[in-house]
Amino acid sequence: MLGDRKRVETMIETVEGSFADDVRRVSWMDDGTRSRALEKAAAVANKVGFPDRWRRYDALVIDRTSHLANVLRAEVFESRRQLDKIGRPVDRTEWRITPPTVNAYYDPSLNEMVFPAGILQPPFYVAAAGDPVNYGAIGMVMGHELTHGFDDQGRKFDAHGNLRDWWTPEVAGAFRERAECIVRQFESYAVVDDEHVNGRLTLGENIADQGGLKLAYAAHRARGSIADREFFLAFAQSWCTKRRPDLDRLLVKVDPHSPPRFRVNGAAANLDAFATAFSCAAGSPMAPATRCAVW
Repeated sequence: MLGDRKRVETMIETVEGSFADDVRRVSWMDDGTRSRALEKAAAVANKVGFPDRWRRYDALVIDRTSHLANVLRAEVFESRRQLDKIGRPVDRTEWRITPPTVNAYYDPSLNEMVFPAGILQPPFYVAAAGDPVNYGAIGMVMGHELTHGFDDQGRKFDAHGNLRDWWTPEVAGAFRERAECIVRQFESYAVVDDEHVNGRLTLGENIADQGGLKLAYAAHRARGSIADREFFLAFAQSWCTKRRPDLDRLLVKVDPHSPPRFRVNGAAANLDAFATAFSCAAGSPMAPATRCAVW
């Protein structure tokens, strides 16, 4: 795991470098906002695999007498742990999810990304696979979480995790204009019958998906690889999901994530590189005349 941890950390650094390059290039930012964006990106803390200091459970009693009693003692244990934080400095080493959890997150108040061991396994990370596969899968997740720091909500926090408006009005307006393109794009996707994706509910995740795929692709190319089809196939396969229509109908109302098939197609359709890799005809669904991009 330690060898893989180092490899994953190197991947994160490459993705972060791609984001910094992107920020330096975007034409809709002024120099002041650009400088603060680069400052925030450079300050992002990364947690990979497992914590350096493990949480202790010595005071928690678990036995075979009563499941209910075990649950109640666990609740008391956790409540006391949280109350003990009062009056103390923020513990920036704490993990909000357990290492076996198959997930990742960005925390805007701490300006950190967390990639537990649970997600560092197939289909997101394959130790025996080459860079194109891993950048397409876990690399996209890295870019996704990093972009959350600069999506419609994450952008409201500064480099230190403070809720502060560091955008000039002109640049904020340019951001919103680009975000509206993504809203319109996803609201055109029909999920079940006449139920469409809610472009505003899913905006933050859609921006993160778009940015994540773009950053992962740039990082994949920065490593010298030209196996673009492998990259995009790994990205798509990492989100393979099968759902009943009734579940799709429910989630489209409450889930801030778009259905997986639209997370894949929506992000890929906005990248010229995808259309080139698969020879998509201009004007086709995966090579539309109008493409959206925030980052």
